Amino acid sequence: MINESVLLESTTLRASVLDRTDVLDRVKALSLLPDGMHVTTAMAAAYFRVTAEVIRQLTKRHRNELEANGMTVLRGADLRKFESDNMSLSPTSYPQARRSLTIYSRRAVLNVAMLLRDSDIARQVRTYLLDMEHLARTQPVDNPVHTAASSLDDRIDQRITHILGKTVVPMFNVLIEASGEHQRELVALRAGVQQIEKRLRQHHARLQRLEAPREDRPLAGVMASMDAMNGREFEEHIATLLRRDGCTDVVVQGGGGDRGVDITALTADGRRLVVQCKRFAPHTSITSPELQKFIGAAKVLHNAEVALFVATCPFTRDALNIAAEGGITAVHRGLLEEWSAGASLAVLE
Repeated sequence: MINESVLLESTTLRASVLDRTDVLDRVKALSLLPDGMHVTTAMAAAYFRVTAEVIRQLTKRHRNELEANGMTVLRGADLRKFESDNMSLSPTSYPQARRSLTIYSRRAVLNVAMLLRDSDIARQVRTYLLDMEHLARTQPVDNPVHTAASSLDDRIDQRITHILGKTVVPMFNVLIEASGEHQRELVALRAGVQQIEKRLRQHHARLQRLEAPREDRPLAGVMASMDAMNGREFEEHIATLLRRDGCTDVVVQGGGGDRGVDITALTADGRRLVVQCKRFAPHTSITSPELQKFIGAAKVLHNAEVALFVATCPFTRDALNIAAEGGITAVHRGLLEEWSAGASLAVLE
């Protein structure tokens, strides 16, 4: 899967995913001006929870890229027209006339998210974006036209390789044997053709490897769907996984009277099970105080025999140690993805 740092550094990669502006609203609702298309610097700063000065400095460093993707600086008549249509301005609000106004399209805001390093919201956008891009690149697509085109490309590549190996090279062999004056040139040309044939074979093999199913990631994009869930939807998803794996009496608690757990159930062999669900941003971590609190609820209040702490993010080392000491199964982001993809949790077997 593409690394987040590559997205931060690669203009080409950023350009390839700029159409996925829906990601912005999946992470956090983006407020727009009345025209329904733009935000101001202040609005962009509020979305990313940074200062307006941070956005201005980023704009200075990446002006050409952002302008190419919908950032515009309005002045003069254009500014006055835009303000009259979209902004409630009064002399008391703005004692001095504004000389310019920078506005950003949704595409430009997504571009900012791929450049802004010190923002939790921007990191969440990048994580969700990369998960979705990985899904698009790796999941099979039921598209007969695309399949036919790919098949045609494969046949063309194989045909060219066949012609080079079975026709052109043998022809050079005959010419070399029959020619004395140009033998050296023919030998060099034959070597060049053989090198092209070799590269075509290597290219074809590399494409097959890249397009082959990823066994190490059985359900690419599953985390992106969970990151888009709200808390209740995430709890219901975990409840579905428990039922799939044979648990009974699965109840999603919800509300303020849950006594410190989100789900209660019985395992397939009848053990009392409680679950804590945390749908946190993937760059955050579950810390030891959260584990300590859950241990008290699971073991004291619920007398649970099996306790799961399920999170869409990693656990700190201290939290993992406390979980192990307290008999809690820590289901971190990676393990959660495997579980959602069909793997079973050992503690439930």
